[in-house]
Amino acid sequence: MGEKDIAEKTLASYNDVFSDIVNGLLFEGKPVIDPDKLSDAVPYSMYKADGKVHEQERDVCKILKADGSTENEIRIAFIGFEHQTQYDRDMPLRVIGYDGAAYRAELSSKARYPVITIVLYFGSTHWNSNKTLHEAVGVPDSLRPYVNDYKMNLFEIAFMSDEEIQRFHSDFRIIADLMAHKRADPGYISKDRTEFVHTDEIVKLMSLLTGDDRYVDALNSEGGKPKNMCEMLDRVEAKGLAKGEDKFASLVDRLFSVGRIDDIKKATNDPIYRKQLYKEFGIGDPMISKP
Repeated sequence: MGEKDIAEKTLASYNDVFSDIVNGLLFEGKPVIDPDKLSDAVPYSMYKADGKVHEQERDVCKILKADGSTENEIRIAFIGFEHQTQYDRDMPLRVIGYDGAAYRAELSSKARYPVITIVLYFGSTHWNSNKTLHEAVGVPDSLRPYVNDYKMNLFEIAFMSDEEIQRFHSDFRIIADLMAHKRADPGYISKDRTEFVHTDEIVKLMSLLTGDDRYVDALNSEGGKPKNMCEMLDRVEAKGLAKGEDKFASLVDRLFSVGRIDDIKKATNDPIYRKQLYKEFGIGDPMISKP
């Protein structure tokens, strides 16, 4: 399992984040799912194929209970998340496999409750693949009336509107805001001053989703952990500027050593020409201040 998958699972595994995601996506932000009535469910299930027993694992799954944590809990629903950063043509088959295994487990108990799977897609392009069982297996028109279809509950996080993002109230809102706005504007800088709750998890996930290590660098910088996006980006910008100054100083030394004084003046005022010189001398482009 990759770092990105682990980071996504870790943040969503907190009850406050899990319930907030469900409420934001399914109930327009209304507090229908109470985080205190969630308990972790077993993410593993077994199936047999090719004469062998195989194991399948959900990303995150929880049981919604009617009466909080008691021995004889009343289960209302089983809810699972699957995280995707790339589209998967077989995703409908995977989802029906997970849901079928959960329903099969109910046969060994007296409890009967619905199973819900939510696919959280973090890609920067639209999900360009199958969303239903019929699409995934290519059911001929003549057989469609007899083959039960199965539709994914797919949500494209990077394509959410500002109104939809504001339905979240946990750390997930910060992630959704970042992904949606950076897709539309790579230079987007968040001014959000909402305090992080799960700081390590949210910052690491930002770094992995954007491919920008400076978020983690800000987490480990002097002055303690950043409290919100605004403070974190201030640290990112300060470090980026410092690094850029060091590299520009190195470029100036190289140009001076070969007598290219006019190029020093031009590079100071012309960022495009400065980039060409970084490439020419193999110094590399300095980190820009916008993540």
